[in-house]
Amino acid sequence: MATKTNMDQTKLRTLLKSRGMRSTAQRIAVLTVLVEAQTPMTHEEVVGVLPSGMYDKAAVWRVLSDLTNVEIVRRMDLGDRVWRYELQDDRKAVSSGHPHFLCESCGEVTCLPPLQVQTLDGQLPRALAGAEFHIRVSGNCRECIEA
Repeated sequence: MATKTNMDQTKLRTLLKSRGMRSTAQRIAVLTVLVEAQTPMTHEEVVGVLPSGMYDKAAVWRVLSDLTNVEIVRRMDLGDRVWRYELQDDRKAVSSGHPHFLCESCGEVTCLPPLQVQTLDGQLPRALAGAEFHIRVSGNCRECIEA
């Protein structure tokens, strides 16, 4: 009987192959971290979760870049000049391009459910026709407010 990890790795290998990529140990390791992540992660956070000493920072950076280029991973800047990465995964509860909340005190990022942008009169200005929206809500999270 296959374990959950083996089944997940099989799916990850299939995903990589479907995008014309070889299934390397580094790619599987980085993808596994992103699959298990509840929020977008920085490069440093990904490196910090991987087993110590097994993968150098440059290798992880290249893997993240390669996965972004084939649209397995989404790279985003939430306005704080830090790149964060998240798996573009249909199994997640939120849709692709979903908004995020960034705590300005602790830096914690939270995925938000889809939001609808609408003007008060319900009309979309011509300048926004066909525009792509990237919504970031910022402020202080509950933990920082209560601290």
